[in-house]
Amino acid sequence: MGIGTGVADDGFTAFFQGAYPRIVGQLRLLTGDLASAEDIAQEAFVAAVRALHTFDRRRPFGPWLHRIVVNRAIDWARARALRREVGDDDAFAAVPAPESGNRGRPLSENVVAGLAALSPEHRAVIVLRYLFEYTPGEIAALLELPRGTVNSRLRRGLDALAERISAEDV
Repeated sequence: MGIGTGVADDGFTAFFQGAYPRIVGQLRLLTGDLASAEDIAQEAFVAAVRALHTFDRRRPFGPWLHRIVVNRAIDWARARALRREVGDDDAFAAVPAPESGNRGRPLSENVVAGLAALSPEHRAVIVLRYLFEYTPGEIAALLELPRGTVNSRLRRGLDALAERISAEDV
């Protein structure tokens, strides 16, 4: 399945057009801004196309792609933290509350701000769990982490998120 080969491209194009907007929306929660979310999504799709030969076709494609997307987002967040871009503290202030997962309810501004305050690792597992709706076991496989590490990150991330949200309500 290569670019410019006709029929296979039609399937990839249809998949891309269907998945791209949802992935960009979810990446906005990880990055705090649309331009970065779009950049990461594009890089992830290009990386996926380049790595298609490594994909095990007996497995579902979605988790494989999400792993690439999340790893790109974590790398982006780490690089951004190292260079401490101007205005980082306000990055999520301009992000409208996106719709969450399949529930269709918008996330509150407090939740979006709380997610912004989390480390990339905690933010990633929370977004995968509650917006992508993966199980902890699936997240562990997706990120190639022990399940205990995923559970620990979920617990610590949720605790930090709850503390942040309750602090903002005071």
